[in-house]
Amino acid sequence: MAENSKDIVRRYVRYLKLERNMSPNTLEAYQRDLEKLLVFLGREDKNVLDVTLEDLQTFAAGLHDIGIGPRSQCRILSGVRSFFHFLMVDGYRDDDPTELLESPVLGEHLPEVLSTAEVDLLEESIDLSKWEGHRNRAIIEVLFSCGLRVTELVTLRLTNLFLDEGFIRIMGKGSKERLVPISPRAIKELGFWFDDRCHMTVKPGEEDYVFLNRRGAHLTRTMILIMIKRQAAEAGIKKTISPHTLRHSFATALLEGGADLRAIQAMLGHESIGTTEIYTHIDTTTLRQEILEHHPRNKNSHK
Repeated sequence: MAENSKDIVRRYVRYLKLERNMSPNTLEAYQRDLEKLLVFLGREDKNVLDVTLEDLQTFAAGLHDIGIGPRSQCRILSGVRSFFHFLMVDGYRDDDPTELLESPVLGEHLPEVLSTAEVDLLEESIDLSKWEGHRNRAIIEVLFSCGLRVTELVTLRLTNLFLDEGFIRIMGKGSKERLVPISPRAIKELGFWFDDRCHMTVKPGEEDYVFLNRRGAHLTRTMILIMIKRQAAEAGIKKTISPHTLRHSFATALLEGGADLRAIQAMLGHESIGTTEIYTHIDTTTLRQEILEHHPRNKNSHK
């Protein structure tokens, strides 16, 4: 890749960081996806300023050929569009070659959801005789009761807990703060964990983190993922779940309980109501199943 292309990419990354206010994780994902395009252009001996729609179509076809799924293709191409939009707005190009670039069509994907009974099963399967038992129950309950992203959970700090008032303060995507109500059940589980936590030796600089590992340092996203998958297996839950499943389950439970979609949007920290509307699809699916099973017109359809 030519030197001036490297300089342009550096400016683009700075733009994402400073003007788009992207979190480190999102920024890393954008850079990783853009790197796929840059590697492709390097092989074709093309500069980013000379890229055509045909080049991008070849690149997109290549993603499919190497086995990247439709959803990941869409994400990568979204990042590519963002990059070329930046090039045009900043005056590097007079045109945007991504304007007619098509993304693969996605089938509607509904995330796995746990019922309240399944969340209870998950928590009840935890061995409380182990030192991390109460911690893991508190993690699951806070994820389910507050609908947090896993990154928000691992960065949760004691100074952001207002348990007497029934709220926690969350630093979400783009460094946007929001206040989220926390349930009495989650507060109770945190209390059990704090009884254990106060006997730990905490690493210097880690004192304010709510959830710690056995060495007294804050947890990572991977640690939470492994714990939840292991616990699901212990509980006999066959669904493929992750920490994000508990966030989906939180939103679905709110919707089914009659909560307004805008309120759910605020609780989840979604910038767009469109992101929240995925949960209306889940609710509709549940409703359809109820109708199929219980409506008299369907009961005798196979006789």
